[in-house]
Amino acid sequence: MNAFKFLIEIAFDLFLMVVLLRFWLQLAKADFYNPLSQFIVKATSPLVNPLRKIIPGFAGIDIASLVLGFIIAFAKVSVIMLMMYSAWDPVNALLGSVVTLIKEAINLVFWVLIIRAILSWVSQGYNPMEAVFHQLTEPMLKPIRKIIPPIGGLDLSVLVLIISIQFLQILFLDLFR
Repeated sequence: MNAFKFLIEIAFDLFLMVVLLRFWLQLAKADFYNPLSQFIVKATSPLVNPLRKIIPGFAGIDIASLVLGFIIAFAKVSVIMLMMYSAWDPVNALLGSVVTLIKEAINLVFWVLIIRAILSWVSQGYNPMEAVFHQLTEPMLKPIRKIIPPIGGLDLSVLVLIISIQFLQILFLDLFR
């Protein structure tokens, strides 16, 4: 049963991360014509576009993508509840959905930072994926660089942000365990 739970969680979490990445790309006003951005938009458009007809954006925030993320998190929690406990509790499903959405958003930021750091070490010249990751993470890294400037050419802001994210994730999981 745990193997099926793992597969279901992975499937839901991966698609949830793609939807959250779409929300983040629009929030950061990242390059829409980048190949990674195009993949994200094409992968999520069949579900986001119908929601956009019902739920308009507000102040540049794509509410439809966020609602879709919540629906995916709710579906994941509901399927896991039914599969593992043969019961469904709507209150726990709603709370679990919010926790899942926040947890996956934190995970997404963590992995984007890790990928950005690795790409900065190995890329040679212009890399479109690195450019999008730069657009996504730079608003979070710039305030850290003001406090801790690069030391000897080594930028520690990514490391500080990763440690901060890990701290928040552990704190968040302790609060909602």
